[in-house]
Amino acid sequence: MLEGTLLSHLVELRTRLLKISAAVVGVFICLLPFASTIFEIASAPLRAVLPGAQMIATAPASPLIAPFKLTFYVALFVAMPIVLYQVWAFVAPGLYRKEKRFAVPLLASSILLFYAGIAFAFYVVFPLVFGFFTQIAPEGVEVQPDISEFLSFITTIIFAFGIAFEVPIATVLIVWTGLTTTEKLGKARPYVFLGAFVMGMFLTPPDVISQTVLAVPVYLLYELGIIMSRVFAIREPEESTKPAD
Repeated sequence: MLEGTLLSHLVELRTRLLKISAAVVGVFICLLPFASTIFEIASAPLRAVLPGAQMIATAPASPLIAPFKLTFYVALFVAMPIVLYQVWAFVAPGLYRKEKRFAVPLLASSILLFYAGIAFAFYVVFPLVFGFFTQIAPEGVEVQPDISEFLSFITTIIFAFGIAFEVPIATVLIVWTGLTTTEKLGKARPYVFLGAFVMGMFLTPPDVISQTVLAVPVYLLYELGIIMSRVFAIREPEESTKPAD
C-alpha cells in the first residue's frame, strides 16, 4: 500500500514537472524570434548611461548566446504562474480545507510579489546601480561592459529581488505551520533588519547601493508579512483534523 502510494506520488510529480517544462519551453519558443528586441529592452537602463550607448562582446559567440540565454530566463519568468500553479496542484491534495481556502490568495500574492520584485529591480535598481558604476569610473577609463558579464549581473539581481519579494509569503507560511507567532516575529525586528543587509551582501554584487536597495525593501516586506500573517494564518479549533476530500 505504501509502495503504491509512493509510486502514485512519483508519477504525479513527474507529470507536474513535464507540464512545467512544457510551459517554459513553449514560452521560450514563442519569444525566440524576439531575442534581440528582448536584449535591447533589458540593456536599455545600462546603455542609457554609457558613453555612446555601446556595449562590447569579447567572445565570438556572445552576440548569439547572450540574447539566447536572456530569452530563456524571460520565458522562465513569464511562465512562473504556471510553475507555481503546478507546485500548488501537487501539494493541494494533502492540505486541510481551511489551508486550501487561504492557499489560493497566497498563491496569487506570491506571483504578484515575484513580478513586483522584477519590476523593482528593472525600474529602480538598474538605473541607480548602472548610473553609480559609470560615475565612479576613474578618469581615462571608458566603461564598456561585456554583454555576457552584463547578462550574468542582471539575472543575479532580478532573481535576488524576485525571491526577496517573497518574504511576506514565507512569513505567513512559518506562522501558518506553527513554527512561530506574529508576536515573536515582531520582537525579532532588529535581527531581521540586520539580516536583510547580510542577505543583501550575499545576493547582490559587492556594491553598497544594490545591497541597501535590496535590504530596505526586504525589511518592509517582512513587516508586510507580519500583517498578512495576522490575516491568513488564523488557526482554527480542532474541528477538522483530516485533509479535505
